[in-house]
Amino acid sequence: MILVTGATGNVGGHVVSQLLDRGVAVRALTRDPAAAALPDGVEAVRGDLADPASLDTALDGVEAVFLLWPTLAADHAAAAAVERIAGRARRVVYVSARGVSDDLERAPGSILGSHAYLERLIRGAGVEWTFLRPGGFAVNTLLWAPEIRATGVVRRSHGAAGRALIHERDIATVGVLALTGDGHAGAVYELTGPETLTQAEQAAAIGEAIGRPVRWEEVPPENTLRDLVAGGMPAAMAEGIVAAHDAMVTSPETTTATFEKVTGVPATPFRQWAIDHAGDFR
Repeated sequence: MILVTGATGNVGGHVVSQLLDRGVAVRALTRDPAAAALPDGVEAVRGDLADPASLDTALDGVEAVFLLWPTLAADHAAAAAVERIAGRARRVVYVSARGVSDDLERAPGSILGSHAYLERLIRGAGVEWTFLRPGGFAVNTLLWAPEIRATGVVRRSHGAAGRALIHERDIATVGVLALTGDGHAGAVYELTGPETLTQAEQAAAIGEAIGRPVRWEEVPPENTLRDLVAGGMPAAMAEGIVAAHDAMVTSPETTTATFEKVTGVPATPFRQWAIDHAGDFR
């Protein structure tokens, strides 16, 4: 039995599907099992990572855990949650982030600091672990979908920022291999897409996928920061994103060959991701 957290999300949903395709018994951790839209054959169990005492039923009989942590929001409960997971499961595959280093400390609003903290807890918990450190998620460009549908224009800053975005399905594929196979214990997999595209090029690729032009319109960084905060993002997090994009203009993200080394097949190009999600932008 494998427990999947974040099972209804972008990455977790693919993990669930791929495990089912392999004939693996899957249990999903969810706050509301009745409302969770999960495939047939998945056992939905109530629990919340922010409330470690609620995890015992979900962990009963579990061999491995695919862990997507609610970064920052539940860090207060991380030590107790990891202890409970390690007391039941033999193997943990944790979705961390590219840019994390072993000596990175926690700081207010620091996503990377939160991931580094979780990694340290898991390393010290006595379980067999694998860390996935993906770079930018291609699926985050769905934030552009409302304006693309309405106007065909993406109005953001840093159109020249170079990103090596990864398909969420590719992250899940590596995770499933680590959950179900041998040879991944103690591995840290830095995952990216196979190419670096500027954000303006990503917008154009979405246009190609939906069959009509999508144009990038550059705006000042403060406009992007304002929009992110207005959308509910904490200010410190939004400031970090804008600063990172600014750096990527002069120092574009590089690609890694990790996905192909682990799976034997190339990572999915952004243009294919755009085709897969064309319906979200039309």
